[in-house]
Formats: sequence, C-alpha cells, structure tokens
Amino acid sequence: MNTKSNWTPLCGINDLVAGSGVCALVEGRQVALFYLPEDDRVYAIDNHDPIGGANVLSRGIVGSIADEPVVASPLYKQHFSLVDGRCLEDDGIRLSVWQVALDDDVVLMDPTPR
Repeated sequence: MNTKSNWTPLCGINDLVAGSGVCALVEGRQVALFYLPEDDRVYAIDNHDPIGGANVLSRGIVGSIADEPVVASPLYKQHFSLVDGRCLEDDGIRLSVWQVALDDDVVLMDPTPR
C-alpha cells in the first residue's frame, strides 16, 4: 500500500495550465497531467494514444461528457475519461491512470498506476 510519503513530486501547481494538459516524464514513461480548477483536481493518464499510436494526449481538448471529465485525442478525436482512463467510444481500450494529490502547491503522483 502506498502512502503519500513515497509519491513522486512532479511539479508545482503553477507549472500546469488550467483547463489544459502538460506532459511529464515519470520513471521513463510519459504521463499527461490535466489541472481542472473548477474541480480543484489534477488528473494523470497515459500520454500515449493507443489508437493513434503517438504520445499526444496532453495536447488534447479537455471537456466533459455527462459530467465526466474527458480529453479528446488530437489525432482521431476519441474521448478518454480522466477518471478511469477508458475510451468512451471503445470500452475495450483503457489507459493507465494515476492518483494525484496536491500538497500545498506541489503536485504529487502515486507511482503505481491504477
């Protein structure tokens, strides 16, 4: 079981762009971070788009579908849940997601994907 003491510090909250994504390299893996100030939450999902085959999800358009926060891939426009990583257009496709927490202004990430 992970405690926040072994979580990875990624950046400061001011390094993120509200309502948009940025990419972080965590243990050799690209992770897309999304800060949604209306939820006061940061989400972390794979940056790799499994349909388009490129590391681009941090550049996708953030929105919501049925009150669920999503990102639309900039390649073929599939929507991925920021909560659980599933592709809304294809239930067989799912991204890794990580728990993220704010400690004052520091963004921390659980190193183990959910």
